[in-house]
Amino acid sequence: MATGTEPSPPAGNGTGVHDASRAAIGPRHLRTDRWWLAPAVTAAGLLAFVVYSTWRAFANADYYHAPYVSPFYSPCLADNCATMRHGPNADVFGSWWGLSPALLILVFPLGFRLTCYYYRKAYYRGFWASPPACAVAEPHRKYSGETRFPLILQNVHRYFFYFAVVVAGILTYDTALSFRDEHYRWGHMGLGSLLFLINIALIWTYTLSCHSCRHIIGGRLRHFSKHPVRYRLWGWVGKLNERHMLLAWASLISVALADFYVYLLSTGTFDDPRFF
Repeated sequence: MATGTEPSPPAGNGTGVHDASRAAIGPRHLRTDRWWLAPAVTAAGLLAFVVYSTWRAFANADYYHAPYVSPFYSPCLADNCATMRHGPNADVFGSWWGLSPALLILVFPLGFRLTCYYYRKAYYRGFWASPPACAVAEPHRKYSGETRFPLILQNVHRYFFYFAVVVAGILTYDTALSFRDEHYRWGHMGLGSLLFLINIALIWTYTLSCHSCRHIIGGRLRHFSKHPVRYRLWGWVGKLNERHMLLAWASLISVALADFYVYLLSTGTFDDPRFF
């Protein structure tokens, strides 16, 4: 029953939250908290990593200090790579490749993170305001989700997961090599070794907490009782998946710190403390 007190719909194109089929509420949202803070901090954090990683990827220098190799440059697949004894080097790309070798490998972990379910939410809200926050209308007139180019390419996330597992395996090898001294003698541990251990642990937990990993392990099982091992693994991955956002940020920070630590050593700014 009309009372004559209903607010009139705001003037506009009549789309989105102002569509004729929606309730005629004047304000774009009714939230009174600082809802904009979370997407703003997210955007700032992601932008800082993009700027830093871009600088380091194109630097083509200061990425190896025996026995540490930056995770941005491993495996090194170009002829112009620094000589890394027993490192994951392979001259797949010959002398014709003159750019930074990091550009050959970063596409895989970058593609994995760009298509990650959590990171999609993070940069959709932080950079595109789609939507900026829960219960806050987005400013766009149309919404097609991930059904059109280029966002339909987000469906390749599962395939990037396979590459991410390979890269994590190589970084595990790098971590093992970090238990040497500058003369490549085994049985030594420095501060860099500890940082590499923390980094690879976070990278593995982030990778295994991926939604695609969880689905691959047990998402299509019809009878868990017939697959007790996969069911147990599915449960463990599910526990990690609950902390996927935390692991995404922690691993992003740790991989940048590991690279920066190698940079400091390579430029002579800092000497690697040895525990034994």
